[in-house]
Amino acid sequence: MPASDLQSSLLTGLSGATPATHHASRLNWEEVDWLQVLGNWCAAAIIILVGYWLAKWISRIVHRALSRHVELTLANFLRNLVYAVLMVVVLIAALQKVGVPITSLLAIVGTAGLAVGLALKDSLSNIASGVMLIVLRPFRDGDYVQIAGLEGTVEDVRIFQTRLRTADNRLIVLPNSTITAAPITNFTAKPQRRIDISIGVGYDDDLKKAREVLLKLAAAHPKVLREPATTVLVDKLGESTVDLILQAWTATPDYTTTRSELTEAIRVQLIDNGLNIPYPQRDLHVYHYNGDGKPLSEIVVKSVADDGDK
Repeated sequence: MPASDLQSSLLTGLSGATPATHHASRLNWEEVDWLQVLGNWCAAAIIILVGYWLAKWISRIVHRALSRHVELTLANFLRNLVYAVLMVVVLIAALQKVGVPITSLLAIVGTAGLAVGLALKDSLSNIASGVMLIVLRPFRDGDYVQIAGLEGTVEDVRIFQTRLRTADNRLIVLPNSTITAAPITNFTAKPQRRIDISIGVGYDDDLKKAREVLLKLAAAHPKVLREPATTVLVDKLGESTVDLILQAWTATPDYTTTRSELTEAIRVQLIDNGLNIPYPQRDLHVYHYNGDGKPLSEIVVKSVADDGDK
């Protein structure tokens, strides 16, 4: 909309005259109905003040209602969103009261909003992903997760980004759009976890005895759960060992320490019970040939035989 037309429309609202009348008497300020102008501006000011109070009041009610059912972060975001929308409505009503053409204003605002949306598409994607994470709750603060190949404890889920703390106390900041597009593994979502420990014993060892030793060891550990029951499975026949897997269940917070203690005890108990944990072994056969391709072993044997005949 041309600036002159917008100015004309604004002054029309101020004076209560039509655009043609205004153009005819633009320089004659004595014809302006200043009482009406003052009334319009006072009404606009009242609209802004009352609208501001209503927007605050409604946003507080929305926040109070949402905080009972959703995360606090999402409740705060939606409260601010409701407040912003209401204030836009209030400002439009106030501008309309002073004579600003709303149709043209909405067109300008819509065009500006489209331009801003295209410029901030990545940020808007993070906001949408943040809302999804807060609503769907694939993880919570304090959970230990793996996201896009990165592991850590969730410190904070925000509208734009999520913060993880690694085991060695490094901070990882992930955009929310990356999280929703990647597989998420939550290691602490369930109250119990299964410990899988692979053990290799010798081919000459008694597998029944090895299984009994492992089951007895797990049963004696105070943090290993009785239900689900502990099992020992034969996994595969390796190059140097028969590989067994001890599967024991423990409470999720005790997973790391229990696994470490079981691994140490397995090594001690297997050795104490006469079982072997073989090192990797390979049989290497070496063949030597002379220049004409004849095996040297035949030459040596023949030479020894000739010496014996002599």
